Amino acid sequence: MTVWTFESNLMWSSKLRQSLRILGHECVLLKEVPAEGTADVAIVNLGEGDPKALIAALNERRVPTIAHAGHKEKELHDLGRDAGATLLATNSEITHKLPDLLQKAAAG
Repeated sequence: MTVWTFESNLMWSSKLRQSLRILGHECVLLKEVPAEGTADVAIVNLGEGDPKALIAALNERRVPTIAHAGHKEKELHDLGRDAGATLLATNSEITHKLPDLLQKAAAG
């Protein structure tokens, strides 16, 4: 599975890349949606940049999204829901339930 990852935090991006590789997936770190190509799933940090526009662009390309933020950041989770993210997750869920989240997001 190819996973586009929109994460500028070096610690998070390294951890995600390593976890995805261990699970047998290809992790592509990006700052914006590329003009060409596709992914099976995208992981979006709701606390960075303009997640609403990013999720809209991913939806337009039919790339399912897992949008995440801290468990206390309700306003960011609301933003992800309103933007049309496929799944919402806490940072802890990204860490501990990544295989299940990827499967659910890819299934739509």
